[in-house]
Amino acid sequence: MKASKIKVGEIREMGADQMKEKLVELKKELFNLRFQNDVGQLEDTSTLSNVKKDIAKLYTISKEMNVNIS
Repeated sequence: MKASKIKVGEIREMGADQMKEKLVELKKELFNLRFQNDVGQLEDTSTLSNVKKDIAKLYTISKEMNVNIS
């Protein structure tokens, strides 16, 4: 599973519902990556930080746009 970095422009084009869906998807992915990391199956640990950064981007831009996604 390769995590793709989300571009800020892509997030700004999303609606509130799309942002919420993406946030749920990223949180599930982060959970799975953390589990893989704990059991030693995760080869590229940088994907953990990439997913965390994407989640932070979603929260930041939603706050700028006054959209509640939490």
